[in-house]
Amino acid sequence: MTTPHPSFASQERAALSALLLETGPDAPTNCTGWTTADLAAHLVTRERRPDSSPGIVIPAFAGWTERVRLRARDARPYPELVALFRDGPPKLSLWTIPGVDSMFNLSEFFIHHEDVRRAQPGWTARELPEGVERALWKQATAAAKFGLRKTPFGVRLATPDGLVAQVRAGDPMVTLTGQPSELTLYCSGRQSVAVVEAIGDPAAVSALAAASLGV
Repeated sequence: MTTPHPSFASQERAALSALLLETGPDAPTNCTGWTTADLAAHLVTRERRPDSSPGIVIPAFAGWTERVRLRARDARPYPELVALFRDGPPKLSLWTIPGVDSMFNLSEFFIHHEDVRRAQPGWTARELPEGVERALWKQATAAAKFGLRKTPFGVRLATPDGLVAQVRAGDPMVTLTGQPSELTLYCSGRQSVAVVEAIGDPAAVSALAAASLGV
């Protein structure tokens, strides 16, 4: 019997888990105010405590989400916390429904993998497989339309090999060019570490670089 090839999201889960263990619980991340232990707790509660999920996007519930996350962080040794994430969601979780993993977890795990990698000195951008970049392009353009919905000017995403998507109409227009993986980071609020070239009206480019993007 042929062993199924792991999904891109599963590969990112495994790589992120290994990096979390390698760096230890107190390493910095690009999630403001979070150490690697804080990030690991977020990843675990996201999959295992659905009652905490609304607070990720709805400010009124953010306090409960944070309390659940902190309890998870402090309830067990760090290696056990990372193991919970590495082993994946419970069998009856909504996250185990076919298609949900690749649709919602690839960009989540990639972004947080880079949150750890790019907070360490001497990081370099990874060269990802073409299939991963294609998948991230679809997710980046969809997420950018939501994340940039209040931007008072137009935004266009472009890749070096010719993919183009206008994600926000308006004038002036800012064009962000980079690999889909880098555009994913930029549009999730990691502008300072994303390898992206922004071209357009200087004031709009500066405003976009400083904007609070993502969830």
